[in-house]
Amino acid sequence: MLFLLSPAKSLDYESPLPFDPPLTHTTPQFVAQSKALIDVLRQATPAQIASLMALSDKLATLNVARYQAWSSRATVKNARQAVLAFDGDVYGGLDARGLRADDLDWAQQHLCILSGLYGVLRPLDLMQPYRLEMGTRLATSAGTNLYQFWGRRIAEHLNQRLAQDITPVVVNLASQEYFKSVDLKTLKARVIECVFEDYKNGQYKIISFYAKRARGLMARYAIQQRVTTPHQLEGFDLEGYAWAPGASTPERLVFRRQAT
Repeated sequence: MLFLLSPAKSLDYESPLPFDPPLTHTTPQFVAQSKALIDVLRQATPAQIASLMALSDKLATLNVARYQAWSSRATVKNARQAVLAFDGDVYGGLDARGLRADDLDWAQQHLCILSGLYGVLRPLDLMQPYRLEMGTRLATSAGTNLYQFWGRRIAEHLNQRLAQDITPVVVNLASQEYFKSVDLKTLKARVIECVFEDYKNGQYKIISFYAKRARGLMARYAIQQRVTTPHQLEGFDLEGYAWAPGASTPERLVFRRQAT
């Protein structure tokens, strides 16, 4: 079973890491493809990046500098493990810094972070700072956007990772922008979507901030409980959420919370 997460726009390369001894690290699996994208991005001016990604001049200048500094050889000096470098709502819920080293070892085998630049990242893959959302209409030799660039590659990678599973399952905790990068015609796995709803104004609804955090919480729950079957997902109960069987289907698990 694999769990898919989106990356985050916010990054943290400054906070000291709480692990002693330091965590191990691995190399991303699509470095050649990442370099090809970086080569394209390096041709753009700050003004062009600002327009392409709807960024302020300050952020565009920062990311142009990041593209220039990016190296196909990541080290602990220019990179950080992906699960510790990403910040934001999802990663606040995941709280990787509060996990044990053996938890992160398990996550390394079961958690996949989808990425516009890296394709798929494992939690302990060394990641250099970047900004490239999957929905960016970046033209390459493969087409006019990143979905065309990645093509079937991400789904094929997931198939390889799931090859030893008798009944392969992908649990989607990523946004639609990122999940669209998985070619479902190529993917040879059952897909289960998790939906998180909060009670507001007399009804249950998806509230973006809470739903993002809940995706991270579900990933944390799966890691700590070593979840390997869809049925085990139904036990998710962090921060007041509970499985709502009446609102769920086998492929769409709904979790609801009364009050925040």
